[in-house]
Amino acid sequence: MEIKHILQQNNFRFNKQFGQNFLTDDNLLSNIAIDAGVDGGTVLEIGAGAGTLTKALSKVADKVVSFEVDRNLEKILAVTLADCRNVKIVMGDVMKYKMADIEALCGGSYRLVANIPYYITTPLLMRFVEEGQNVTSITLTIQKEVAERLASKPATKDYGAITVSVQAVADVTITRILPRELFYPAPNVDSAVVRIDLKKDKFDIDDHNFFRKVVKISFAMRRKTLVNNLMVGFKLDRATAEEILAECNLQPNCRGEELAVEKFVQLYNVLKNKNIK
Repeated sequence: MEIKHILQQNNFRFNKQFGQNFLTDDNLLSNIAIDAGVDGGTVLEIGAGAGTLTKALSKVADKVVSFEVDRNLEKILAVTLADCRNVKIVMGDVMKYKMADIEALCGGSYRLVANIPYYITTPLLMRFVEEGQNVTSITLTIQKEVAERLASKPATKDYGAITVSVQAVADVTITRILPRELFYPAPNVDSAVVRIDLKKDKFDIDDHNFFRKVVKISFAMRRKTLVNNLMVGFKLDRATAEEILAECNLQPNCRGEELAVEKFVQLYNVLKNKNIK
């Protein structure tokens, strides 16, 4: 039965609070599961919605644990996922669960797959990047401009603190662009599927909290030079800040947005070795 008909039959009303925009094309949903690299194993899905992507994931995963915050979708999911024996639906807000409890439900390593609204993208992504112990990849269907920010290169307008923080511990790839017309109801922006393969040992970073602090300070005032940002953020005098940049073979007038991830790692190590916190 077509998903639109099931929603209408159950008098479902879309809730703007939850940013509900569902994908309904079976081929596209299967391709997103392929994009996520799902071939057996466990998938943690955030935002079951009407269950369309959940169903596609269940066909290629051994187990799917799916969180859904809108309890009005519970009866919809009972219909759309009636024949999916390897799916466990958790009605609740995943951001209110302890990471240990979430990962206990998965029972080992897992891939995270989510079709989520813009407002929750950054907090959800960074929570799993920072706290997730068993997550191997994160595949998100998100606003196109946010996906472009995550995958961007140095010295571009999209390149920022979240870009560096994620790319320092993962490889990021945009797998496909999704025009707004593919969603029901259609949102006001186009979307993209971005895959983030976690590699926590990608660089020599033994204090990720401090590394993220260095990155945040470096981008604090984009129009200011990196020297100025370091002076303000770490309470340094100009001579010390310029000396730190010289050790990284960086010009004193450079800006944070010009630095490749490797250079941020070098900057972090210099600051750490000088015991600057």
